[in-house]
Amino acid sequence: MVFLGPLLALTPSQTALPPHAGETHLASIRQLTFGGQNAEAYFSDDGTKIIYQSTQPEWPDEQIITMNADGSNKRLVSSGKGRCTCGYFLPGGKEILFSATDWADPGPQVKPDMSRGYVWMVNPNFRIFRANADGSNRRLVIDRGGYHAETTVASNGQFMVFTSLVDGDLNIFRSDLDGKNIKQLTTTYGYDGGPFVSWDSKQIVFRRSTFANFESVRDYYELLKENLVRPTKLEVWIMDADGSNQRQVTNLGCASFAPFLHPDGKRIIFSSNYGDPKGREFDLWMIGVDGKGLTRITHSPDFDGFPMFDRKGKKLVWASNRNGKQPGETNVFIADWRD
Repeated sequence: MVFLGPLLALTPSQTALPPHAGETHLASIRQLTFGGQNAEAYFSDDGTKIIYQSTQPEWPDEQIITMNADGSNKRLVSSGKGRCTCGYFLPGGKEILFSATDWADPGPQVKPDMSRGYVWMVNPNFRIFRANADGSNRRLVIDRGGYHAETTVASNGQFMVFTSLVDGDLNIFRSDLDGKNIKQLTTTYGYDGGPFVSWDSKQIVFRRSTFANFESVRDYYELLKENLVRPTKLEVWIMDADGSNQRQVTNLGCASFAPFLHPDGKRIIFSSNYGDPKGREFDLWMIGVDGKGLTRITHSPDFDGFPMFDRKGKKLVWASNRNGKQPGETNVFIADWRD
């Protein structure tokens, strides 16, 4: 049996939390994790399970956890070593994909150099692995060198999409679930990442970095040499599942990321620091695929991000700083969605 520490063993909230003023689309909010850093929580295709990444005292870096959609039966499914990210269920819920570094470096991972400002690390040791839902029978899916992460899977089981650092740039790729038939979907210079396939498997939403001038382009490539990116200017884009018909959805001039298509295929929910002069408060927003109808969904101080609808569009899962016991802790929440 995999040992789970006291924070992971806490019982999920049985009492609904009240939404903040203005959160009219959210009802019956329930907290599913308690303490540490918990994020990137995504439903299985039948909505009964959730996979997410977590940092806890018993391991030094993010690991992959699965749980029931009510927060019960939490289970560590990665090795507890190295760093993991971007867990996702395959259709049917019997297998998972995630990226891990433990194959190369099982120890504590190097933290980003924040003397360069706010930066993300694109760890060159991240490789994509496939395993049974309990973490057994883990095997490498793609190994061609460099950063491979941000993987999501089409619900029709035909393909997966991921972000990779190849030929000196970060772009989005598509492949079969066994890693074969790799196809590059984006070619624009800059960070194209965070792709999510729509529930009908016909469209992909993603974020794309924007550049104000040549200096910002040069800064991007200089940082990338150190496996770092500065995610301060990101916009939401959408494309067809084969990479065609790419078009920009948002034009907010800030950091907008983690987009996910509502099952109706007409609206995108995403996280953004739009409207905060200091750029520190991230909330969930929704916008039409035509770029119209921008609507603020959450009104919580600090951070709300990584939203995902279940297949029916009845439930929303996301990560938030709300209701934290310690400053800055991030937990997973689920709510009923109200149109």
